[in-house]
Amino acid sequence: MTTCLYYNMERLDKYLAARGKGSRREVQKLIRGGAVTVNGTVCRSPEQKINPEQDAVTVSGQAVCADGHIYIMLNKPAGVVSATEDRHDRTVLDILPPELKRPGLFPAGRLDKDTEGLLIITDDGDFAHRMLSPRKHVMKQYVAKLDGEITEDMIRRFEEGVTFADGTVCQPAQLRVRSETDRTVGIVGICEGKYHQVKKMFATTGRKVVHLQRISIGNLYLDSNLPIGNAKKLTKLDIDSIFLVDMH
Repeated sequence: MTTCLYYNMERLDKYLAARGKGSRREVQKLIRGGAVTVNGTVCRSPEQKINPEQDAVTVSGQAVCADGHIYIMLNKPAGVVSATEDRHDRTVLDILPPELKRPGLFPAGRLDKDTEGLLIITDDGDFAHRMLSPRKHVMKQYVAKLDGEITEDMIRRFEEGVTFADGTVCQPAQLRVRSETDRTVGIVGICEGKYHQVKKMFATTGRKVVHLQRISIGNLYLDSNLPIGNAKKLTKLDIDSIFLVDMH
């Protein structure tokens, strides 16, 4: 892994010049003048080596992306809405650090206001459509804390496909207890994204969800070292992992 990261390293001035931020001399002047940040810290050394796939670079507050698009993992906190703007509440874009902000960002999919966990923010519409399309069968996993225990009958009903009171039929879903010592916490896997789906599915079984956190999309898992409310730039390998077929 270290070897791969080594070969990805690139001089900061060369990286910026190659992405149209000016001539080599012009970007060196920008860097020495303090207009460039790397991972939120001002960098005044044109020779600084960066990893374009992992490091967040800004010029005068605007994010620079290696491939023309940016993909961000946010550990969404409760109380913010999955929208680009809102008159009453803070949005997931409002809480992004400055070095990751750029025009055209939007949340790829949504989490309810009171739901926490993995949310991807991007400016790549084609990627978002591919990830969210039910035909791609990208599994999303959640940790659900309930007001009662999970039974074998509930697991069977999820596997068969839950039907809501209004007649809406859900695709078959996965449900398992996270630990036999506490059957009030379950891991739920769904391949679609109906409004309040996980909460409504449990409601049909007589259970109320008291806390919900998304932990994975495909084979991309929420970084356990990413504090709630924080965000980080994703690499191409991260994005590709979403669509990998789990062989287990």
